[in-house]
Amino acid sequence: MRQPKLIDYILLTTLSLIWASAFFNIKIATYSFGPVTIAFLRVFFGAIPVLLLCYYKNIKIEAFSKDWHWFAMIGFINLVAPFFLIAYGVKSVQSNLAAILMSTTPLSSTVLGHFFTKNEKFNLIKTFGILIGFSGIVFLFSDNILIDENNFTSALLILLGSTCYVVGGVLTLKISKKKNENVTGSILIWAIIILLPLMSFIEQPWQTIPRTDSLISVIYLGIVPTGVAWLLRFRILKNNGLIFQSQVSYLIPIFGTILGYVFLKELITVKVLISLIAVCIGIYFVKRADNKKITQ
Repeated sequence: MRQPKLIDYILLTTLSLIWASAFFNIKIATYSFGPVTIAFLRVFFGAIPVLLLCYYKNIKIEAFSKDWHWFAMIGFINLVAPFFLIAYGVKSVQSNLAAILMSTTPLSSTVLGHFFTKNEKFNLIKTFGILIGFSGIVFLFSDNILIDENNFTSALLILLGSTCYVVGGVLTLKISKKKNENVTGSILIWAIIILLPLMSFIEQPWQTIPRTDSLISVIYLGIVPTGVAWLLRFRILKNNGLIFQSQVSYLIPIFGTILGYVFLKELITVKVLISLIAVCIGIYFVKRADNKKITQ
């Protein structure tokens, strides 16, 4: 696991922008589709570029190999559960709020990384930075304009979805020696297997005619924030570790807030801006801790 270089920070920023764009597209997708259908279409369209890449590079997909249980478990925890929870939550809250809530992942990443990996031990400075960022999220919940009794549960479900990403990231390290494309393709296949019967039984989306913008959004969600981004995420996770990769969550709310305003004209309150500032301060301390570790 190497120390981060300039290219690693560029890839991290790119991944942040891609994932931030997912939130306003999820919001648009909810105009026509239910959360299970959105989750299914994301993994279905996301699997296409990944499997085509595997075919082109002659990479064997091990979805049904002896390690199938790892792929199935990661597919459920890292794709099925968070995709459903976030889509369900975004239907009731602004997309920029969902993006900000996702910045809770570094805190849980630090705790899990400390106990379940050898090279991801946290120190006082890094923990302090993460707690500052998380305090911004706590402050955001006091914004009665954006979060009230009608969508409080939806906001909590988004937080639960972000935690699923962290747990899935830890599990992915168990098979990190396998090729990036193989792992991504395998967990996408298992996510499709899990979601297809659920979608067919619960929502039956073929009975409705979707809006054009919703259809475009779910296709985009599958190909870019799911297929392309998850290949990029696995590369960062494998090369730089869980805690470095988790810093993507500090950038997601910034880009998500901007994109939500640009494309959906979503409200940005003073408390939203204060929360974003707290997140940025958290980035500073986390980066400072990383730099200190490099110089030692």
